[in-house]
Amino acid sequence: MGEEEEEEETTVKVSSNQEEEAWNLRKQTQIVELSERLMSGDLKTQIEAARDIRKLVRKSSAKTRTKLAAAGVIQPLIFMLLSPNFDARHASLLALLNLAVRNERNKVKIVTAGAVPPLVELLKLQNASGAAPLLVQILSSGSVQGKVDAVTVLHNLSSCAENIHPIVDGKAVSPLINLLKECKKYSKFAEKATALLEILSNSEEGRIAITDSDGGILTLVETVEDGSLVSTEHAVGALLSLCQSCREKYRELILKEGAIPGLLRLTVEGTSKAQDRARTLLDLLRDTPQEKRLSSSVLERIVYNIATRVDGSDKAAETAKRLLQDMVQRSMELSMNSIQHRAASCTPSKIPSK
Repeated sequence: MGEEEEEEETTVKVSSNQEEEAWNLRKQTQIVELSERLMSGDLKTQIEAARDIRKLVRKSSAKTRTKLAAAGVIQPLIFMLLSPNFDARHASLLALLNLAVRNERNKVKIVTAGAVPPLVELLKLQNASGAAPLLVQILSSGSVQGKVDAVTVLHNLSSCAENIHPIVDGKAVSPLINLLKECKKYSKFAEKATALLEILSNSEEGRIAITDSDGGILTLVETVEDGSLVSTEHAVGALLSLCQSCREKYRELILKEGAIPGLLRLTVEGTSKAQDRARTLLDLLRDTPQEKRLSSSVLERIVYNIATRVDGSDKAAETAKRLLQDMVQRSMELSMNSIQHRAASCTPSKIPSK
């Protein structure tokens, strides 16, 4: 390469670097101006700035999202969520959502800056289901009250008849399972969490996430055993979705967590829908051929006929229920004895600390 060519190449590199520096300077100047307009402008100026932030973020890299957050745009955007002006609320919500996309650090900043209460209030006023990714982030890193609010909003959005498409995806499963582990299984919170998990169990992504989550199936089984009428109905619905999607894959996983006693009790004490689901799942969990299975409904009829002969038709229903409850209790005792026997036969070298 000649001397003139080397000088030309060096000139091109210098020119390219200068152009990049000039572009970065313009971008940084734009970010600072947007921040100043948000912090000190009137309402109209703030709305325009929020819209410009959305446009800028959509056309830029993840670094721009980080720089905007560092410039202090998050807090004034959150204040705008509380504005009585619809355009202010809408513009700030879209700006925050775009700042949160593919940027975990910004999601945490938005949550810790106090976005949850105004976000919840906003979602009560309008169906802003595009906020679901941010709400899922709150499930993982928000405050206790923030997590409660996020589950409530996601549940309300998911149960809204206007929402044809699913609001949440498989990313919500793990935090929902963890929250369900920690809460009382008969609480209203558990009812909403299990309702979301049942919805998620209808997709392959959701089913995989449930089985991959630490204690995912076990947590649903425990909810079947200890939950309220509503949460047991949703929990057995989720387990049934798993087993119906692929019996060979999920049958052993469900049986391993000791689901049978809780399902048997649910056929007696659950809602009508929960009872039907429990019977169907019990049939799927049995290892005998289809034609040889003694279905739950057949078992109930046999017990009812016995009760009729013992106490007469007037008291047959009550007697049958008591007999079935005794059978369930006995089944649970036998299951527990079996578990204790297996545990006694194992000699672990070290007991893990809790």
